[in-house]
Amino acid sequence: MRPLRSLLIFLVVVFLGGALLAPWLYWLAQSFAQSFPHLAQSPFHRFVNRSLLGLALLGIWPLLRGMGAKSWRDIGLVKPRGQWNRLASGFALGFGSLACVALIVLAAQGRLLNLDLSPAQLRGKVAGAAGTALVVAVLEEILFRGALFGAFRRIWDWRLALLFSSMIYAIVHFMEPTELAGPVTWTSGLELLPRMLHGFTDWEAVIPGFFNLTVAGILLGLAYQRTGNLYFSIGLHAGWIFWLKSYGFLTVPMAGANVWLWGTHKLIDGWLALAVLVLALLVLVRLPPVKPKKVPA
Repeated sequence: MRPLRSLLIFLVVVFLGGALLAPWLYWLAQSFAQSFPHLAQSPFHRFVNRSLLGLALLGIWPLLRGMGAKSWRDIGLVKPRGQWNRLASGFALGFGSLACVALIVLAAQGRLLNLDLSPAQLRGKVAGAAGTALVVAVLEEILFRGALFGAFRRIWDWRLALLFSSMIYAIVHFMEPTELAGPVTWTSGLELLPRMLHGFTDWEAVIPGFFNLTVAGILLGLAYQRTGNLYFSIGLHAGWIFWLKSYGFLTVPMAGANVWLWGTHKLIDGWLALAVLVLALLVLVRLPPVKPKKVPA
């Protein structure tokens, strides 16, 4: 039960610690308002998000050690030599699947192309999306697949571990920015944290948005389970993130469009995205599995 205990400690430190740390970071930013006005003017929920992310990144290695991991290989990060095909294959599946969603939406006029971007703006935004895709894919795969899924499958059947870790992945990504009413106090982070889950009260957002994120988590975890390391998952995730970041500035809303079917600027929150993710899952299950090494209980 040591992996589960380490995971519970990690979650408490990240969410409770992040909520308590956020006000102090906010006040620190205000003290440097003259030097960094843009940072000081950021809404409080961004400080909560950054606190959660910062503690999660700092806690990854202690979590892995608590799970019994002795090297990066134990969480799926083997030497990259000979793994580039898996990385490229994963990226092709991720990029191609959401590209299909984007093209269908544009063809059906669920959204329109943004023609106001200059070539220089387009290059800068695409480069930024590519950089974000690489960083986010590596960090999130280490955390959600290497650490969480890896911890759960040490104590449960891997199928149950896959479902549970994918639901946690979906919950974290379903959290939405929420404005704080009133002055920031030391308990403001604790007050804001549950309100960031207000999206679960909107059934049209939960279905299919939450389901889509859960299926995406299952895809990423299954890729790790079947290939034996994180490279395919990282490539798949990077392909998705690139489109998620690009779609928002490449397209603009279409008046009267059915966002429940086509999705919003988030791309992955409509029924069409769910259908494409299921098709991608069917492609993935055809990959020949790699027999995983036995891990100690």
